[in-house]
Amino acid sequence: MKKKLVISTGAGMSAESGIATFRDSGGLWDKYPVMEVASADGFARNPKLVHEFYNQRRRELVNAKPNAGHLGLVDLEQWYDTYIITQNVDNLHERAGSKNVLHLHGELMKVRAIDDETKVYELKPDALATTPDTVIDGHRVRPHIVFFQEAVPNIEPAIELAQEADVFVVIGTSLNVYPAASLLHFVRKGVPVYYIDPNPAAVPQGVTVLKMKASEGVAKLAELLKPKS
Repeated sequence: MKKKLVISTGAGMSAESGIATFRDSGGLWDKYPVMEVASADGFARNPKLVHEFYNQRRRELVNAKPNAGHLGLVDLEQWYDTYIITQNVDNLHERAGSKNVLHLHGELMKVRAIDDETKVYELKPDALATTPDTVIDGHRVRPHIVFFQEAVPNIEPAIELAQEADVFVVIGTSLNVYPAASLLHFVRKGVPVYYIDPNPAAVPQGVTVLKMKASEGVAKLAELLKPKS
């Protein structure tokens, strides 16, 4: 039976694919007032601006490709029962071929009904744009994104995965975004933990830090985790 490998990914996972990060210097939050384009209050105040912001993010995404880091994580499925918990709203893990991806902060290529959050619709690459007047199946829609000021509905299943991990890996995150950053604290004592980031944050003793970008770090991780024949 394969061991369970659980990988928590952040913006640094997709940076090499050209997806703009939010928090780094020169990132999206330097260019857009975060609470205007990514909060529940901002959406209530100016839904047109929020729709336009995510339309632009989608246009960038359809032109991006999974990088070597995304592809390297798929290769690990040969040896491990692999699960990815991602803070990213892009679909690059899925496009690379990862089978088990849990999105904490929503999905960019989806919208959902404003009056019924269970009704979620996938957008097509040739019809990406939405406005406050967009109606699907009789419902006005909003980005399928967890805004600031909203609960993170997938945090409970993410915590369960962290608790079940036989190996836990964190890639490309500042470990400043909660509740995602708290997942590290749910990993069982004695479970190997790896942290890949070119500018790593402080981590508990015992965590193996690989001070590398995602693609290089995942290649190194594969060397470390590949079963010895």
